[in-house]
Amino acid sequence: MRKLQIQDAEIMKAALQQEIVRSDESRYDNRLHGVLLVCSGKSCYEVAQLLGHSPRTIEYWVERFEQSGFAGLEEGERPGRPACLDAAKRQQIAQDLRQSPRELGYDQNLWDGKMLSHHLLVRFGVQLGVRQCQRLFGSLGFRLRKPRPVIAQSDPASQQAYKKTTPSGAKKGH
Repeated sequence: MRKLQIQDAEIMKAALQQEIVRSDESRYDNRLHGVLLVCSGKSCYEVAQLLGHSPRTIEYWVERFEQSGFAGLEEGERPGRPACLDAAKRQQIAQDLRQSPRELGYDQNLWDGKMLSHHLLVRFGVQLGVRQCQRLFGSLGFRLRKPRPVIAQSDPASQQAYKKTTPSGAKKGH
């Protein structure tokens, strides 16, 4: 029998791996195939190379299969870091964001990531980074407004003195 070849095999291999990752069922089938190959005598290194995973990942699959059977290969809950803001705190933060920072005793007029980070530390003892606070705005249904620069609100004489060119476009003389 003649050996079959797939055009653009590397690209197709990447596409197939992405398709496997797309659904829980595909990932389960992929794990089944990995354990089946180990049962057939292949090493974890060989299976890892065939399926595009690390050898340690294949070892985890085999260990989970030996401990729990087929249930050990099913997609389970993925533990992660627990949330530092529960639903009650998030609701209180949303109420706070509806007020001006000045109403809560701060010097700023508008909320930003840095201001929210400081507020969370003072009010709840929770330390979040500025970028995480910016994401929190969006998840609570708020959007950031950028403050207008001071120069836009200054008097025309100050603006004219700040400009590098004269109104006619000619360079200023020395």
